[in-house]
Amino acid sequence: MRRPIVALAVALLAAAPLAAQNAPGVTHYVRYQRDGRTGWGVLQGERIQEIDGNLFGQHRATDRWVALADVTLLPPTEPQKVIAVGLNYQSHLGQRDPAAYPGLFAKYPTSLIASGADILRPPDATNLHYEGEMVLVIGKECARVSEAEATGCIFGITAGNDVSERDWQSADLQWFRAKASDTFGPVGPAIAVGLNPDDVLVETRLNGEVRQHQRTTDLIFNTSEIVSYVSRYVTLRPGDLIFTGTPGSTKAMENGDVVEVEVEGVGVLRNTVRGR
Repeated sequence: MRRPIVALAVALLAAAPLAAQNAPGVTHYVRYQRDGRTGWGVLQGERIQEIDGNLFGQHRATDRWVALADVTLLPPTEPQKVIAVGLNYQSHLGQRDPAAYPGLFAKYPTSLIASGADILRPPDATNLHYEGEMVLVIGKECARVSEAEATGCIFGITAGNDVSERDWQSADLQWFRAKASDTFGPVGPAIAVGLNPDDVLVETRLNGEVRQHQRTTDLIFNTSEIVSYVSRYVTLRPGDLIFTGTPGSTKAMENGDVVEVEVEGVGVLRNTVRGR
């Protein structure tokens, strides 16, 4: 049930108006599975140039190519930690005053799914919302880094959907099930390297209707502030993900709804809500 719909991923990656996949100086990395083997590669149009080695360590591009249509896209990293920042746009806060420091919570690596996979609604979930976000991909180990040092810890960015069950979020002691249940963390479709994470457009569409549309220039805490603050308390390691917050308002999703999160220069993260 959780296999990505590869044909849809191909079309969305190739045609997304904000993706700018061929922008000078920007590289798109994808993680995929083919014939039982998992690998990373550089996405170029509808082909992937395979990589040998570890994306976050020693690696090299090979002369091997594979068609995007012949692979199953996976979440672009296998993180040890998935951290998220809440209430990081004034448009999401409304009339409330911003906090003095980033409000953090954790999602679980088991919540992650790739673009094209289904968001599976638990039977008792009645108020399930999307939250389109830009997600930071950590590229090297960092602990207790300054804001100036934090920029060098960011490998690239991807798109994310911090799926949230609002009733559970308000009723539970912690946001364990509200935000970290299985399939509540769609990410992808690619990691974009070479963009300025503090100035990209985040757009969320529900069944084709634009529901969120804001640039990361409006983040209350910018990306270097976020990484520096997180690293005070936990050591970030290569492949870890940080969701940076969602703009504007959100809306409940129903079974069969299609939610797309598009981050400028990254591509389209597309998932359908299904009953479990």
